[in-house]
Amino acid sequence: MSFTAVAKTLSRLARQGVIQRLGKGLYYRPRQTAFGPSLPNTAKIRSLPVRGNGVFPAGIAAANVLGFTTQNPAQVELATDGLSLPRLIIGQETVVHTRRPASWRGLSKTDAALLDFLRNRGTASELSAEETVEKLLGYFRQAGRFQRLLKVAWSEPPRVRAMLGAIGQQLGHKQDRLAALRKALNPLSRFDFGILAALGHSGEWQAKERKTREFT
Repeated sequence: MSFTAVAKTLSRLARQGVIQRLGKGLYYRPRQTAFGPSLPNTAKIRSLPVRGNGVFPAGIAAANVLGFTTQNPAQVELATDGLSLPRLIIGQETVVHTRRPASWRGLSKTDAALLDFLRNRGTASELSAEETVEKLLGYFRQAGRFQRLLKVAWSEPPRVRAMLGAIGQQLGHKQDRLAALRKALNPLSRFDFGILAALGHSGEWQAKERKTREFT
């Protein structure tokens, strides 16, 4: 059937009470029970795929996926390359970060979580700065990951490109591979790496000096 025919049929069935319209493009067929018409299963609705947009973990959720924290946030955080996500599926309380670059669409869940972790300067990590950096480098030592993320680096904020440069240098990648990253940075800018300023070459990639607490 054509799209128009399907839409008209669903609309007619909804008017007749055969199905219920839950949201745009989402319908439910209730069944009669001793307590009246059945209600849709919320868990099943939340498990439906979100069509048309990439959906990625963000914030504490991204850090949790990567093992930097054991926290499960009270509010789920997601990122998308679209302008919005259907609240009926993701939940009304979910925090949504929109307009991620279209290049994220081809990333794995782990790769997207790593970029989000860099964007947030590792703020959600429960580990020490040194432990955080070592765990982060472990991900980038996995075959092909640095090259994959290097390809999408040009759509990332400058601080993320700088962090990738520092990571690449610490892992011993060739300077000609890192040269394009360096050229893409304003030499007068300084970037807040947060806890990731513990990267061995962060200063060479224009990271602001780490602030340490002094106790008396």
